[in-house]
Amino acid sequence: MKNKIFLLVLDGVGLRNFAYSNFKQIGEKKNNNVVFWNKTHFSIESLGFNEIKIENQKIHPLTDTLKKAKKDVNLNVFINRTKDKVYNSYKFKFSYKNFNASVKSSLTRLLIFLLSNEKGLKLLDKYINYFERKTKYYTYCKNVLQVEKPSIIFCTSQRHVQSIAPLLAAKDLEIPTASFIFSWDNIPKATMVVETDFYFVWSEHMKAELIFYHPNIRENQIIVTGTPQFEIHFEKNSLMPRSDFFEKYSLDIDKRYICFSGDDVTTSPDDPKYLQDLAESIIRLNNKNHNLGIIFRRCPVDFSTRYDEILEKYKDIIVTIDPLWKPFTSHWNTILPTKEDGILFSNIAEHSEMVVNLGSTTLFDFVAHNKPCGYFRYNQKIQKNPNWDIFRCYKFVHFRSMHSENSVIWLDSPTAIDEKIEMVVNNNHQKQIDDAKKWFQKINQHPVEQASERIWSAIENIITK
Repeated sequence: MKNKIFLLVLDGVGLRNFAYSNFKQIGEKKNNNVVFWNKTHFSIESLGFNEIKIENQKIHPLTDTLKKAKKDVNLNVFINRTKDKVYNSYKFKFSYKNFNASVKSSLTRLLIFLLSNEKGLKLLDKYINYFERKTKYYTYCKNVLQVEKPSIIFCTSQRHVQSIAPLLAAKDLEIPTASFIFSWDNIPKATMVVETDFYFVWSEHMKAELIFYHPNIRENQIIVTGTPQFEIHFEKNSLMPRSDFFEKYSLDIDKRYICFSGDDVTTSPDDPKYLQDLAESIIRLNNKNHNLGIIFRRCPVDFSTRYDEILEKYKDIIVTIDPLWKPFTSHWNTILPTKEDGILFSNIAEHSEMVVNLGSTTLFDFVAHNKPCGYFRYNQKIQKNPNWDIFRCYKFVHFRSMHSENSVIWLDSPTAIDEKIEMVVNNNHQKQIDDAKKWFQKINQHPVEQASERIWSAIENIITK
């Protein structure tokens, strides 16, 4: 008999990592029956895959408030444990925009005040589980699992409150559960919402973080596998010839392009000005007989017009290649990636000289193609938000894993950009690529392209225990 593997998918990251990759095909070659338990707006069935849609199911009205309190309590516990105030940077502001928001924020703050310790965390978990077990959502999940009888529930994200009821139902039916920590920066941010039997992480570094931040999790519950996120960059059959790529996206075959990877409005409110600084640098370099251009890839959930003026002003050197994401509703969290976007991004990395941005994981996407990354590291003289500070970004805990300062090409002023880009186009950047690869090896298990294989091996070991 085939093992029936339920993949609980709740967002675009889960789709990208497990539906758009070769993960399902690898599992089925190992004689597993893969079923996507899908709570996104995307039809995984349209890919020809087995899916069970979770529709019209809601969490308990108090769960989201308890979850928000739990996050801040966790961060307060981290501060007390480490004496490090950096964890305050991960806290979100409270909303008082209307009566309901004000009530929720007031209750959340009260819970944080009363429960900011290890015992408080356990109490919050207890009540979250209690209320979720009272929902129709939990009953629905339990009924599905009783009928389907899967061998394991593999949750593709550790941070979604919508995953609590399905995992509780599985636990109560004694079905093994596992969750995937989907990003390298998630553990210090206190994004752990779920409790499962096993936790899959990118690296030994993340395993050590999980043990440190969540001492209730035992070492034998943590499995190092890497992430399918970067596998697309090693699929050579997905890469277009340079001439075909340039023709399709109206690029000048005689130019060499720098990719500007945009951030969202919150992460980088002055992003258009950084794009302008790059464009001015490219103009100066072209006046020195270089022949350069910019590929602009906006943040997939940023549909604002904030770049329009810059894109028009520098239309002779900036070519926009928009991400292939699809909005299913007007809410930002229902804008989901497509399989084609992963292929597009891999081709952009392959056919660009480098990527520049503000502290993005795209560094690892590009180094998979032996291309360097430049990080902006200066504030604009006139800022949209005077309280925003670019230097705060690089103090986040996940940047402490950096192999060395040379892992990134630092862009420390508008005028300094010229020299750094010239260094890249003259091929004097091997040190940065070598150090970036060492950083990549630290935060993600290698060989990168075997992550799905390692995940499947671990799932089968759990089932056969």
